[in-house]
Amino acid sequence: MHALRMGRRQTAMSALRTLAFLALFAVSSSKTSDCSYVGLLTHLNLTTTNDLLATMRPVKDWTTPTLVQLDMLLYGILEVDEKTQTVTTHIWVEMRWTNEYLTWNPNDFCRINMLTVPRSTLWLPDVEILEDASDTSSIHRSSVVNLYPNGSVTGTARERLTSTCQLNLIMFPFDTQECNITFSSMTSDGNAIQLGTVNTDEALTYISEQFMVTKGEWELVKMEIVSFNYFKTTLKKQKLTYKVIISRKPMLYVINLIIPLLYFLILDLASFFISEARGEKLGFKVTLLLSISVMLLILKDILPSTEKKLPWIASYCLAIFTIVGLSVLEAMLVGYLYNLDGCGSMTAQSPADAQVDILVKDDNHKEPAGAIEIPEKSSLPLDGLNCCDLLKLMKVKAARQEVEEQNKDQRKPGRYRRAAVIIDSVYFALYFLTDLVFLLYMNAEWFSAIYT
Repeated sequence: MHALRMGRRQTAMSALRTLAFLALFAVSSSKTSDCSYVGLLTHLNLTTTNDLLATMRPVKDWTTPTLVQLDMLLYGILEVDEKTQTVTTHIWVEMRWTNEYLTWNPNDFCRINMLTVPRSTLWLPDVEILEDASDTSSIHRSSVVNLYPNGSVTGTARERLTSTCQLNLIMFPFDTQECNITFSSMTSDGNAIQLGTVNTDEALTYISEQFMVTKGEWELVKMEIVSFNYFKTTLKKQKLTYKVIISRKPMLYVINLIIPLLYFLILDLASFFISEARGEKLGFKVTLLLSISVMLLILKDILPSTEKKLPWIASYCLAIFTIVGLSVLEAMLVGYLYNLDGCGSMTAQSPADAQVDILVKDDNHKEPAGAIEIPEKSSLPLDGLNCCDLLKLMKVKAARQEVEEQNKDQRKPGRYRRAAVIIDSVYFALYFLTDLVFLLYMNAEWFSAIYT
C-alpha cells in the first residue's frame, strides 16, 4: 500500500515537471519572437510614417511643458576676428528631451535599453543659437537619435560656429573676452519648452579643457550657464546662455609690438648723445619715426576702428609717435641754431674791417703816390707827422670807434650755440622724465588688468 502511494506521488511530480517545462518553453518562444528591434519599432508604431509623432509636441497633457536639456562642449577656439567682432569655435551639443508616447518595458523585449530612430520620424525641439553667423554647411547633425525606455530622446550635433561677440579691446593684448552662446526656441514660448542642462558649468568646463584640440592664442578660463525668461511681443520665451570666458596669450604681441616700441623710445633717448656736427642726429630720429609709423600700420590691421574705446596699446603707440615727433622738431631747432651760430661767427668782424678799408682806400686815392701809409694803430709816436697826417689819423680812429660802438649791439659769437645747448639739455631732462612717467603708468595699467 505504501509502495503504491509512493508510485503515485512520483508520477504526479513527473507530470508537474513536464507541464512546467512546456510552459517555460512557450514563454521563451514568445519572448524570442519579440527580441528584434523591428518588434520594438512595431510596438512603438514607428514602422510606418506617422506625421503626428513628427510634428506635434509629444505630451499627453498640452499644459505640461517639455524640458529640453542642452549640454555644450567646446572642442576648439579657432579664430577671434577683432575687425568683424566674431568668434569662430568648434562646439559639440547634446540635446535631451522626453517623448511621453515612446516608452516600453525592457523586460518585454529581451532587455533592449536603447533604440536608434531616424530624426525625421520624431518631433525635434526647434532650438537655435541666436548669435550664429556661420553657414548652414558648417552644422553637422546626427541623422539618428537615441531613444530610451522611459521616453528620453537624445540627439547630438557638432558645428563650426561663427558667433557674434562684442569684444572689449581696451587692454589688448592683455584682454579677457566674454562671449555668449544663447540657445532659444524660435517658435515655442516658455510655457511649452523649458531649457536646462544635465551637467553643471564646472563639469562642462573641465570636460572641454580635457577634450579641447586647438586653442590658438586663446585660453579657456571657464564657462558659465545662465537661464532666464524674456518677453518677445506677447510671448514669454526662455533663453539658455553659455558665457564662454577666454583670455588672450599676449607673449607674441609683447615681442612683436610692445618691446620694439620700447626699444625705439630708448634709442630716441640715446640719440641726444649724437653730435650735431655732421647732422646724423636728425636723420637717425627721422628713421625712428618712420619705424614707429610701420608699427602703427600693423596695429591698424589688427584693431577695429572704435573711437569711443581706444585700446591702451594704440594710445601707447600714439604717445611714443608724438614723443619721437617732438624730438625730431627739437633736433631741427637745435641744428638750425648751430648753423646760425656758425654763420654769425664767420661774419662778426667783417663790417668794421670793410668800413675801415673803404675809408683808407678813399683817402689813399686822394693823396699823391708818395704819401705816407696810415698806421693801423693809434699808439705810434706822433712826432714827425704833419697836419694832414694827424687829420687822417684822427679820421681813421673816429671811424674805428664808431664801428666798435655798432658792434656792441651785435650778438657775441657762440651765443646761438649756447642757446642750443641749453635747449637740448632742458628738453633731454623733460624727455627722460616724460618717458619714465609714461612707461610706469602704462605698465601699472597693464599689470592691473592682468592680475584682476
